[in-house]
Amino acid sequence: MTEKKAEKEWAGTTYGNRWMHRWLIRLLKVTDVRIIYLFTSVFVIPFCLLFNRSGKIIYHFFRKRMGYPLLPSLWKAYRNHCLFGQVVIDRFAMYAGKHFNIDIEGYEHFQFLAKQESSFIQLSSHVGNYEIAGYTLVAEDKPFNALVFGEEKAIVMEQRNEMFTNTNIKMIAVKNDMSHLFEIDHALSEGETVSMPADRIWGSPKHLVISFLGKNARFPAGPFKVATVRSTDVLAVNVMKTSTKTYKIYVTPLTYDKRANRQEQVRQLSMAYVKELERIVKLYPTQWYNYFDFWKDE
Repeated sequence: MTEKKAEKEWAGTTYGNRWMHRWLIRLLKVTDVRIIYLFTSVFVIPFCLLFNRSGKIIYHFFRKRMGYPLLPSLWKAYRNHCLFGQVVIDRFAMYAGKHFNIDIEGYEHFQFLAKQESSFIQLSSHVGNYEIAGYTLVAEDKPFNALVFGEEKAIVMEQRNEMFTNTNIKMIAVKNDMSHLFEIDHALSEGETVSMPADRIWGSPKHLVISFLGKNARFPAGPFKVATVRSTDVLAVNVMKTSTKTYKIYVTPLTYDKRANRQEQVRQLSMAYVKELERIVKLYPTQWYNYFDFWKDE
């Protein structure tokens, strides 16, 4: 399978049109999120499991990668889709002005780096609900740059911009011409924070093959190469849903030998990231939201 074909296996955008998104935001202003959760679980999720490829893919994830028996795998596939629907609803609930309780493990690591003059990088993954971290882990004096999918729906980008008004948070859109790399480099040269996902290959075909959950998988080389160019400190940040109104943020420093040669630095950093991602996925297997064959052709 070619890289071009692989990139089309996931859309990268929030489902729905502008009207649907605005209607959902208005509804959430006056409705308990649990009512929307229930409606989605009963009327939307079964349809998705029957008619979308995501159901089959996530079922195979639980059967082959997590080793669950048939019936538990089917139940967890349903539960996974319900939770994914909930984190999407939670995102729009935040746009509607609702708040969630946040517990943070390892907050001292973020605080320490936020006080330094030098830049640092946060690496995220498509598990849990990372967007909540963007509204929580923000230093008052250090600008925060979030790498986002450039073709995301306009209403989502508008709501993000509105929430970031009067803050030091900026968005860097991933573009096909790779110009976002210059924005990232500029932000790091200015001592700012840059946040980017490190579990999906965007645009560039350059990747690393690393054992993940018992089988080799491809991870983008870019985030690790960007970090090692400047020997930048790196945090892995994962935001996991623990109850209806509570999330837990895991902040984990990723260490690597900054004196080693560049190739070895990239290897060490990528291995540290994948090790932490594997730990989180084992803790919260139903919050794995990569709905394409992550291990295909490897």
